[in-house]
Amino acid sequence: MVRNYVQLLIVLAVAALLGACDNRKGRQIPVEDFFSSSEKVGFQLSPNGKYVSYLGLYNGQQNIYVISLDENNKETRITSETDMGIHSYFWADNDELIFTKDKYFDDSLRVFGVNRTSSAVRLLMQPSKVKLRWISPAKVQNNGLLVSLNERDSSVFDVYRLYTDACKKELVAENPGNIIKWYADQNGELRLALASDSVQETMLYRDSEREKFRPVLSNSFKTSINPLGFSREHKSHVFALSNVNRDKLALVEIDMKTGEEVREIYSHPDVDIDYGGYSSDRGEMSYALYSTWKQRRHYLTARSERVYRAIEQQLKGYEIDIIDRDTAHNRFIVHSYTDKDPGAVYYYDIVKDSLVKLADDNPALNGRTMAAMEPVKFHSRDGREIQGYLTMPTWHKGKKVPLIVYPHNGPGDRVKWEFNPEVQFFASRGYAVFQLNYRGSGGYGKAFWTAGFKEWGGKVQDDITDGVRWLIGEGIVDSARIGIYGSGFGGYSALHGACFNSDLYTCAASYAGFTNLFTYLKEFPPHLKPYLQMYYEIVGNPEREPDLIKEMSPVFYSDSIRIPVFIAQGGKDSWSTVNETNQFVQKLKKRQIPVTYMLREEEGRYFHNEETRIMFYRKLGQFFDKYLK
Repeated sequence: MVRNYVQLLIVLAVAALLGACDNRKGRQIPVEDFFSSSEKVGFQLSPNGKYVSYLGLYNGQQNIYVISLDENNKETRITSETDMGIHSYFWADNDELIFTKDKYFDDSLRVFGVNRTSSAVRLLMQPSKVKLRWISPAKVQNNGLLVSLNERDSSVFDVYRLYTDACKKELVAENPGNIIKWYADQNGELRLALASDSVQETMLYRDSEREKFRPVLSNSFKTSINPLGFSREHKSHVFALSNVNRDKLALVEIDMKTGEEVREIYSHPDVDIDYGGYSSDRGEMSYALYSTWKQRRHYLTARSERVYRAIEQQLKGYEIDIIDRDTAHNRFIVHSYTDKDPGAVYYYDIVKDSLVKLADDNPALNGRTMAAMEPVKFHSRDGREIQGYLTMPTWHKGKKVPLIVYPHNGPGDRVKWEFNPEVQFFASRGYAVFQLNYRGSGGYGKAFWTAGFKEWGGKVQDDITDGVRWLIGEGIVDSARIGIYGSGFGGYSALHGACFNSDLYTCAASYAGFTNLFTYLKEFPPHLKPYLQMYYEIVGNPEREPDLIKEMSPVFYSDSIRIPVFIAQGGKDSWSTVNETNQFVQKLKKRQIPVTYMLREEEGRYFHNEETRIMFYRKLGQFFDKYLK
């Protein structure tokens, strides 16, 4: 009888174990649910607030749809593009929208206008292989709006006034060769420019387009002045983010006639103030935006605070961003999200206090259990504090789990608290995900940023290694099952880890990562040439410091790799040559190192085709499952 009881306990235990496995498999969310394209994107509001527009699918291509709020939300498709989808668009006025479309990343630029009521499409510019940058604020004044094009010279952008009532453009300012950014005022006049010799930056100003630009202030690129927009109250004043005579970017007001800072509006002791809060139609700052471990706002107008507080009352627990508004600031397009919810887009009317959902960012994940993104910090080997985030699988229950280290791209970007489909994809499959803001990341002041200069293969990688060893020491992760993955700089970091830390990592995966920094610095696109000397200061000069560049390039250390590697690259990636990647892969295969290589000849740096993108993540998931589980 005792034997039967013991057998029953064993059967129940096995059944419970199998049940747990089944439950875990039940949480295995399909790859497509994370990475399929959204059906409705790019929501915008007409200036009068009566119409909501978005990009939706029609015959497999993105087209513009308009919802009439005053006509019982009547919805109309106003474009019928079937050969090429619409790439970007905006409202020119209450009846006209301007859009661009292209098929491939290096395809000819096409610019059109479309009437909301008649759906009549007009060509605004002859198709050509040029790059276009809209000059903010993108608004039509007297049937014209400002654009910058590298039509005359592929390495510089001149400014034109593009007329919406005719297929013609007019030169407004010719780039002498050193202007890297142009700025217009609220009336659509070109009055500010940023010049650079790649190391020294100079702000140029003029009172009107009838005058010539004149230099007003200069500084090293390490010291930033980033204009947000002109003040309506003082014609020559601009609001800007500046770290002149300070470490962190602060929100300030500058008189461009003199180049003097008039006042500091807001600063934070620990982090930079971020872009956001400027109202181009009102010429004022409504709030200062910054991110500690979460995004925060310091309100500068009572009305702005009232709007955000009212929306927060209806979307409790969610981060919110106002992504568009009418000119009266009564109607808004709002995006909400958390770390565990990709979020949704809403229309909000403050007069009626009415919030209406327009679309979920990713309805396939509705009701799915996602993992929490928690802040962490540690000290690197030289004592510097490094902050980051750790996302644990929801069912880990204190057990040591396999880890995927996920260095961010940039490297001057930073990780923020948000919903990241890659992170949740890995966490749903049982992996902890470690993201850290190593030295050289943006957002923490210029001392922290410049500490990463010429350390791409040195202290930046040490910070990543030290973070992993700190997690192991905390007893959080399984030290025998650690992978590293990233894209761009993160992909480079993964390959660097495979070369120099094969004892720490079990496997490494690189998506569009650089293998050879000589090639990376040599293959600079023409329109980015003005930044080349700056990159030499950040990365290293291949002519003067060849040993440094070689020491940082994984291509020269493939013999040190002893772990399985996954490499994905587009055939038209201008930053890495396919030949070099092929040779790198062949060297590994010759040494019988397991390699998964995904080359898509038709793709650029990143995979834009949805089918290809899903295939990539499916293979990536299989790779980590094979070597970490």
